[in-house]
Amino acid sequence: MIKFKPKLFLLLRTYSLKQFMSDLSAGVIVGIVAMPIALAYAIASGVTPDVGLVTAIIAGLLVSVLGGSRVQIGGPSGAFIVIVYSVIEQHGLEGLLITTFIAGVMLILMGLFRMGTIIRFMPYPIVVGFTSAIAAIIFTTQVSPFFGLEIPEMSVSFTGKWVNFFQHLHTANPYAVGLGMITLLLIIFLPKMGSRIPGSFVAIIITTLLVYLFDLPVETLGSKYGEISSTLPRPSFPGFTFERVSMLIQPAFTIAMLCAIESLLSAMVADGYTGGSHRPNTELIAQGTANMMVPLFGGIPASGQIAKTMTNIRRGAKTPVAGIIHSVVLLVILLFLGRFAGLIPIACMAGMLIGVAYKMSEWHTFVNFLRYPRSDGLVLITTFLLTLVFDLSIAIQVGLLMAMVIFIKRFAESSNIEVFRRDVNDDKEPETLFDEHLGTIKIPNGIEIYEINGPFFFGVANKFDEIVRENTRDIHARILRLRKVPFIDSTGLNNLENLLQKSKGEKIQLIFSGVHPGAMKALEQSGLIEKVGRENVFDDIAPALLRAHDIVEEKEKPLRT
Repeated sequence: MIKFKPKLFLLLRTYSLKQFMSDLSAGVIVGIVAMPIALAYAIASGVTPDVGLVTAIIAGLLVSVLGGSRVQIGGPSGAFIVIVYSVIEQHGLEGLLITTFIAGVMLILMGLFRMGTIIRFMPYPIVVGFTSAIAAIIFTTQVSPFFGLEIPEMSVSFTGKWVNFFQHLHTANPYAVGLGMITLLLIIFLPKMGSRIPGSFVAIIITTLLVYLFDLPVETLGSKYGEISSTLPRPSFPGFTFERVSMLIQPAFTIAMLCAIESLLSAMVADGYTGGSHRPNTELIAQGTANMMVPLFGGIPASGQIAKTMTNIRRGAKTPVAGIIHSVVLLVILLFLGRFAGLIPIACMAGMLIGVAYKMSEWHTFVNFLRYPRSDGLVLITTFLLTLVFDLSIAIQVGLLMAMVIFIKRFAESSNIEVFRRDVNDDKEPETLFDEHLGTIKIPNGIEIYEINGPFFFGVANKFDEIVRENTRDIHARILRLRKVPFIDSTGLNNLENLLQKSKGEKIQLIFSGVHPGAMKALEQSGLIEKVGRENVFDDIAPALLRAHDIVEEKEKPLRT
């Protein structure tokens, strides 16, 4: 178990007014940036806009108070849109609340069992594959609202949606297209003009004013979702049943993994910019707590967000206080400006989400993978296509399985086995092996030496077994050099046990030489050291060869007499 040490409590010991002013400035800006994106993520996920703000407020506060990073900003994430929409579609909103709560429990367990450092090793092709696919899905879901298309019944499949778009392109609303284009242009060009005001925030103000002043015939949040709540909902516990929980374990695991990957990746990127270091397991516990609390208020899954965290850093944030202020700003917006959210045009939200999809797509990285090893590209493409055609859970599982198989294959190929021998009746020049300390060593008659280079695990054990069967000849002693074997798994131990029994049956003495400490622990725990005999275990090849030579001499003596 770990010691739970949130960064906030450590940094507050030396907190200063200067740091507070930096955090205040950053927190206000990040809160303004987070507002439109929180609304957009909620809409794309299939819930009402205010749910996005509620999620950003609660998750942002808890992640900053309890987290293991100085500057991490928590809130709803684009990575969850696909899985959240799917869960709501299949199990309803209450099913999503239960799923999010279970994911929170999983995240806390990951943190308690020190899995933070392991999760960061998720294969990069998988991350790029599902992130790019999510971006493609987000873009696809926003084509219709961006163009104001009137589609009576939208297809549920990815390709079916595009067929619908082209079939109903004649229903496009030019006002919606104009508002969406204004949003995209502001998001793209305002930062390039040096503006400190977020383009998405400016886009909301301008497009909302245009719709209100000119009474433009476009769909708004109010016309689609009704009156937008401007209060925090009262907490309530979702209705858990064993049947529901068992059905929702898989999507909950997917959400937990996505949250862990995105949050820890965001914290690592932040460390690179700030020169600090985050506490991954504490961060996972904070993310888990946030995802357990958010559904009690009707919220959606949340995680650390790279875009908001980077904005926080660039605006001068020094401590988690900036994240707390960001949540307070969002709360003020919800309470005092929430009732005006119904005037925001849907096309503006679509424009923002298309911008988000473009940034998420990582298309440069996607294209560059074509130059990488073919196996990595295969994992990437498979994950990408499975996410589009089926769902994210299947894509991650299959992608991980493929990545593990490829890794094991490469790992096995990196290990090799060398064989040195001289038969009892071999009159040829003795075979030699080279030792970096002893130089060239001549192998006496009747001795066989196996040098294993690399881990002795199931990927190598069968190859070793085949080599032993192919090469055994007229010998009296068999030396295994294990100096370059950092570990031995159960399959490797089983093969050595079989080799020991085979050697006894053939009256060949097995000798261990230079056993690596990692391998020695496994050999002792399995009892193989005792079975071979400690008198046949040596730290170096020289005494092992002397022991082997004595055995050969002893067995040949009766033959000579």
